[in-house]
Amino acid sequence: MLLFALGGVTALVIMVSGLRMTALADRIADRTGLGEALIGGVLLGAATSFSGTIVSLTAALDGRASLAFSNGIGGIAAQTAFLAIADLLYRRANLEHAAAELANVFQCGLLLLLLSVPFAAYAAPEIAVLGIHPASLILVIVYGFGVVATSRLRQSPMWRPVHTAETRDDTADEEDESDKPARGLVAQFLILMLIMGCAGWLVSQLGAQLIDRLGLSASLAGALITAVITSLPELVTTLAAVRRGALQLAVGGIIGGNTFDTLFLTISDIGYRDGSIYHAIARTDLFWLAVAMLMTGVLMLGLLYREKQGPAGIGRESLLLLTIYLAAIAVQAILG
Repeated sequence: MLLFALGGVTALVIMVSGLRMTALADRIADRTGLGEALIGGVLLGAATSFSGTIVSLTAALDGRASLAFSNGIGGIAAQTAFLAIADLLYRRANLEHAAAELANVFQCGLLLLLLSVPFAAYAAPEIAVLGIHPASLILVIVYGFGVVATSRLRQSPMWRPVHTAETRDDTADEEDESDKPARGLVAQFLILMLIMGCAGWLVSQLGAQLIDRLGLSASLAGALITAVITSLPELVTTLAAVRRGALQLAVGGIIGGNTFDTLFLTISDIGYRDGSIYHAIARTDLFWLAVAMLMTGVLMLGLLYREKQGPAGIGRESLLLLTIYLAAIAVQAILG
């Protein structure tokens, strides 16, 4: 009982911190002029993933390869499902239609590319230089190029979404003084990141205890317990961003957080000292990797198709995302 109480308190800390970070990220986007999609995809996405980073690193240092791997990949699936919940909250139109932004579509393609790397590493012969697989370095390089390309894409887009009455443009809030420096906002943002990092360490210890005491599989604990708890910032920030009308920030925060979460694998590989982490995981961990790729593909198609209004006030792609995620949970429960 104490473990679950601790988990509840930690989840609350993560949620409150994430809520405050959303407001700060929106104001930082306005003051710097970098835009909601870029700030959401890079700054907010990385910051809200910080607690999950600590979970994966701690698990890897403890030699728990499956927990480290499934925590990151399971978080990607959970966070993508959160967009469907946000779509239910935004009643004016389908969220993927209203939040039209080329940078978010590009980030989906980048995420699919990043998720294919661990699949290739798993299938390839086991190679490790100083205990680190080359795929881990490839993930960092691809992510870095992707961030730079996203920034350039926003500044000089070669494609533009069709503007409709339901499209919500990325404009600065009138009450925010965009001529003021963003240093104070960034400082507050970093403090909240540290708080979330400490919460992430507690979650990692919770996951390890659940595995040892209750006999849960590492894949189950990682994909459905630690991943969901550390993904709560994405849920809170996404819903808060939608309520603020910062739709590009909401979508960009999820997709950007997902792309950053692939770097959990690099960090985990560095922390795992018994060789390549890609060859120490279980086949059930690959199942969640496939689920994450499937859901990302559906989201990308939804962003391109831009259905204005789906049945019951939710887009068809959002319904499909929820269906895939719930079906994956059922399969994982069967697998144990």
